[in-house]
Amino acid sequence: MMNRLIGPAAALLALAHPMAAAAHIVLAEPEARAGSYHAGFFRVSHGCGASDTLSIRIEIPKSILIARPQAKPGWSVSMERAALSEPLPGEGGAITERVSAITWSGRLPADQFDTFGVMMKLPEAAGPLHFPTTQSCVEGTRAWVEIPGPGEAPGARESPAPVLILRPAEGHEGHQ
Repeated sequence: MMNRLIGPAAALLALAHPMAAAAHIVLAEPEARAGSYHAGFFRVSHGCGASDTLSIRIEIPKSILIARPQAKPGWSVSMERAALSEPLPGEGGAITERVSAITWSGRLPADQFDTFGVMMKLPEAAGPLHFPTTQSCVEGTRAWVEIPGPGEAPGARESPAPVLILRPAEGHEGHQ
């Protein structure tokens, strides 16, 4: 009896949240305050079909100048860096480069999920930040890189990039 109720209930939940049902790499907390430091956790919900995940590469938007990956036991991490066109003042001195992508390499069984954390200093402007992500598996690769066009719903794409919605900083609601 209980199993007959769980199936319809799960289907209703999936219909009620189409973006969550369609997206397979998402931010565990999809909203944050603009200008804040934020620990974003990218949730990988499955492998590539029945194939285990071997690496996750997350591109960091250009407007994020500080990004630090969280270490994961059993995984190695590497960072790609891009030079800034001009140095910017930072807390520990001038910032001359930024992390442009972070890659974790290890093994995540296809029937399990995990999260990959990034501490970021978010930009001051409110709005969406997209993180194109590539999931490489034993057999195949899945590119979660599609960014919706103007007026298009975030979940309308087949392989949407994870998105973080930045809300106005406290005291700036209603100001543009």
